[in-house]
Amino acid sequence: MARLPLDSDLLDFIVKKGFHPGDRLPTINELQDPEHLGISISKVREQLEVARALGIVEVRSKTGMKLREYSFTPAIRLSLFYALSAQPQLFEAFSALRNHVEIAFWHEACALLTDEDRLGMRQCILAAREKLSPHNGHIHIPYEEHRAFHLGMFNHLENPFVIGILEAYWDAYEAVEVSRYADYAYHTKVWDYHERILDAICASDFERAQELFIEHIDLRQHPHGAPATDDPTVVEWR
Repeated sequence: MARLPLDSDLLDFIVKKGFHPGDRLPTINELQDPEHLGISISKVREQLEVARALGIVEVRSKTGMKLREYSFTPAIRLSLFYALSAQPQLFEAFSALRNHVEIAFWHEACALLTDEDRLGMRQCILAAREKLSPHNGHIHIPYEEHRAFHLGMFNHLENPFVIGILEAYWDAYEAVEVSRYADYAYHTKVWDYHERILDAICASDFERAQELFIEHIDLRQHPHGAPATDDPTVVEWR
């Protein structure tokens, strides 16, 4: 395959030299040497910061620079968070992308689930229902369980770009949704759907599980409440 233009001496060097994840990279001083990059230290640092932001390189004080396993998540998260900071309404557009990606890879991902995966998803449902049960007058939103349940369905899908989109979605979901409110019935219904989705997956009825997923994502159109309230039927993030 022809080498692609990377617009980075450092990234081009990493590819050309055939480094593998976990390999140690030359130091900054070594990289500026003509036999490596042959550019100034300031340029090396600049390109290194880009590589770090993209999740390609990690830098630690004792171990130096190492090449990381490739992940699409850091790059798409950085771009997404910038977009949402400038235009928060774009979350809905990215949410639509995530929905279509999950639907497209649904059958492939479900077929790869193990008994252990399905058990983990079942535990997410139980933990979520526990959080939604009033304790001392407070109801806790099961965000961690919600994320784990959905990402758990794609545990064994060997496609870093799909995983990157899904992980970035849940990072953004936490950031965007954290200040919103929704009534108790809404959250209860969401987890009712999760249980029905898992039951269909366990019965190997992936088509029905997908239909339920599509119905379930439409629940986000449910209006959210406004300010905090003492009404126990309104759920507040805590």
